[in-house]
Amino acid sequence: MTATWQTVETPDRVKQPRRWRDKFSEAFRGVRGGMQGQSSFCVHLFFACLAVLAAAVLQCDPFEWCLIIGCIGLVFTAELFNTAVETLFKGLDPSARDRVYHALDIAAGAVLVACLTAATVGTIVFGRKLLAILAT
Repeated sequence: MTATWQTVETPDRVKQPRRWRDKFSEAFRGVRGGMQGQSSFCVHLFFACLAVLAAAVLQCDPFEWCLIIGCIGLVFTAELFNTAVETLFKGLDPSARDRVYHALDIAAGAVLVACLTAATVGTIVFGRKLLAILAT
């Protein structure tokens, strides 16, 4: 069997490259699967909606919107990676789990760092806006 970056030859047929539509479909299925059954996604979604609402009410400028949306994306991305690591971990046999258990802590730590970063950026952006309102 030989493999190239575009086609994979198998004994019975040649597999054609995947279409972009299929790649996006798989990616959206992954996002949906990563969100389902994860209570932490509900918490992240709540705070994301709160941040968007605050940005709208406080009339953030385009740069501030980019910071807010970027932080929301950062947290969701970290949570999806964490969910992927958890899913892989659940598929391991018990002896392998014992050897790589620390990977779950590292993945959870990545989510924590993303959340703390988002909270810090939110505090700076919204704090400046609130201080400006209170100063007038």
